[in-house]
Amino acid sequence: MFYVATALLESRGCSFRKHSAVISAFGKEFGATGLLPPEFHKFLSSAENARLIGDYLADEEPGTEDVELHLIRAEKFIEAAVTFLSERGKP
Repeated sequence: MFYVATALLESRGCSFRKHSAVISAFGKEFGATGLLPPEFHKFLSSAENARLIGDYLADEEPGTEDVELHLIRAEKFIEAAVTFLSERGKP
């Protein structure tokens, strides 16, 4: 979802390198403006938290339910991004 959010932001002329900056800007550019449902900002933030736990807390493993939830959310996120970007290219 991070790279999809990055692409969406770039479509609006915004470029960021840090995960935290992408997540924050995504919330402002898409969630707060209603360009995409605000829940997608929450999906992105939640996935980042899971990534941080996976990367830095070696003794914690994500549960199957958590992984499945993030996958479902990622699919919805990608579908919304594809729709947004394809509609943006239309007059």
